[in-house]
Amino acid sequence: MSGHSKWATTKHKKAVIDARRAKSFAKLIKNIEVAARVGGPDMAGNPGLELAVTKAKKTSVPNDNIDRAIKRGAGLTGEVVDYTEIIYEARGPQGSALLIECLTDNKNRAASEVRLAVSRNGGNMADPGSVSYLFARKGIVAVPKNGLSEDDVLMAVLDAGAEEVKDDGENFEVLSEPQDLPAIRAALTEAGYEYDNDEAGFVPSMEVALDADGARKFMRLYDALEDLDDVQNVYSNADLSPEVLAQLEAD
Repeated sequence: MSGHSKWATTKHKKAVIDARRAKSFAKLIKNIEVAARVGGPDMAGNPGLELAVTKAKKTSVPNDNIDRAIKRGAGLTGEVVDYTEIIYEARGPQGSALLIECLTDNKNRAASEVRLAVSRNGGNMADPGSVSYLFARKGIVAVPKNGLSEDDVLMAVLDAGAEEVKDDGENFEVLSEPQDLPAIRAALTEAGYEYDNDEAGFVPSMEVALDADGARKFMRLYDALEDLDDVQNVYSNADLSPEVLAQLEAD
């Protein structure tokens, strides 16, 4: 799941987790196909493809699936891969904002499904630009704490272009410009630190705290959007405190 890791790991039944894992594989494969179509099948000369493949391998996508996706995206199998990236903007409960990133081969289907999911789950579609100004595109790398301090991580990535290291619950979150992601990953590897979820994504400039009722409504909306096949990522400025998360876990 994308978005804010503090609340993106709330409890789900095993069947839901398994379904989301399959959905995650499909999204990662789609990213590989698009990267290969744009920059070709050679990872050495295609940083976007290298990033997509690295992320897929970290999520245990089988190598055969990755290889087929590269060939399919690069046009080596005769199949046509033609996806369009669209970002929709929405408002959630208690003033929360959402950016919904889609990668689709059918714009009309994507628009219809996103609008339906938002309207049925207590949200409202927003005009272009009315939400996106609240976010900035950044490189985001999650570093599991594993006994590390914030200063340990900061010292490892500072010279690689990191702008900020934030305590994000179970992880430290390293923020940078998107083009600095390869250098950040290399610096963490050199320091011997594990990392997850290295991607370019949207980071809110300010977060909105939700109470338990707002959080329940927000998670219904978030989950409905995440379940859509055309939705690649959902970003939000919603902030769920540990106390609110505990109430959600107890539901």
